Amino acid sequence: MRSTITLIMAVLLLGGCNSVKRNQKFLARGNYDQAIELAVKKLQKDKTLARNEEHIVLLEEAYKKANDEDQRQINFLKKENNLKSKRQLYYLYQGLERRQQLIRPLLPLYISSEGRNARFKMKDYSDEAIAAKQVLGEALWNQSDRFLQTNDKMQARTAYELLSELEDLGLGYMGLSQKLDDALYLGTDFVFVTLNNRSGQIMPRQLERELLDFNTYGLDNFWTQYHNERNPNIDYDYGIALNFRQIEFSPERISEKEVRRTKRIKDGWEYKRNREGKIMKDEEGNPIKVDIYTTVSAILTITEQFKAATVGGNVVYRDLNQGRDIDRFPMGTEFIFENVFATFRGDERALSDDDLLLVENRFVPFPNNAQLLLDASDDIKGRLKEILRNNTL
Repeated sequence: MRSTITLIMAVLLLGGCNSVKRNQKFLARGNYDQAIELAVKKLQKDKTLARNEEHIVLLEEAYKKANDEDQRQINFLKKENNLKSKRQLYYLYQGLERRQQLIRPLLPLYISSEGRNARFKMKDYSDEAIAAKQVLGEALWNQSDRFLQTNDKMQARTAYELLSELEDLGLGYMGLSQKLDDALYLGTDFVFVTLNNRSGQIMPRQLERELLDFNTYGLDNFWTQYHNERNPNIDYDYGIALNFRQIEFSPERISEKEVRRTKRIKDGWEYKRNREGKIMKDEEGNPIKVDIYTTVSAILTITEQFKAATVGGNVVYRDLNQGRDIDRFPMGTEFIFENVFATFRGDERALSDDDLLLVENRFVPFPNNAQLLLDASDDIKGRLKEILRNNTL
């Protein structure tokens, strides 16, 4: 029992030493906030433990150095006049306040070896933080204005990001929601999608609707909108044409073949007899039984139904502003309707397990051409989805 307690104490002491060494490394490398977080984590468990005194000393040192470093950075950033520095300035004040919030619940922290409480200079940064937030908000608003005035899509997208950041600050700017909508509209690529059936075959309306419903393709692109109905109030940037040039159907075919099945099977038993016809017995005096085998056979008639739809065409990307085709990709697929079933004559025991599954199948009416095309829709959409995902605008 004593050995177990000693071992546990040794492990705890070793763990404490390791965390102190890790914190010392954080300090040496200038990772002050990591040192603060590790020390706080240790002290939250029990700040009165003797072995945690080193963490109090390290926390005091890390806190002072982190605040001094931030203050030097703040003095420098105040001299600059750009969006990046204003953003950094605001988040530095946020960091200063967060650092104090981590330590406040632990105070006071007593360093027994020095006979004093650890010193942590606390300050109310709320005025500075609010002022920095206002300055950042104004910079975000003005910068986004300049980007939007260029009427450039990429600049509009940057403006949208800046305005979203401004919205997160919660400053309540009047007209912010409308400005976000404007930036989103200006930064969006609008794509008009058309389906052209030049195959000479009738395509089901349901299939056309499914192919043109781009919401089902999982195209996760925030800055692109696909429309299959033209909006007169939108100047479309790109066009995607789904051109079907070939839709062909094979004849309905039924083929049959007969296969003979034979199998040697066990068919009962009989007593083993000697040459004189007497029943033979084993060493214990019991009659000896032997299996009787027989050969059975059956004629299996396998029927196969077959019909296929072949679809071919291409997908054309077009720049509507410049009036030229950007690229084109072949789009083709084949969908096969196939049904296999069987009947038999003779002894069922001659059939294999696969044969019996075929026997359970039945004749299925052939799908008409429209239904076959609908059944092929998943294959067609799969190919189209592949093209759209691999070739984003």
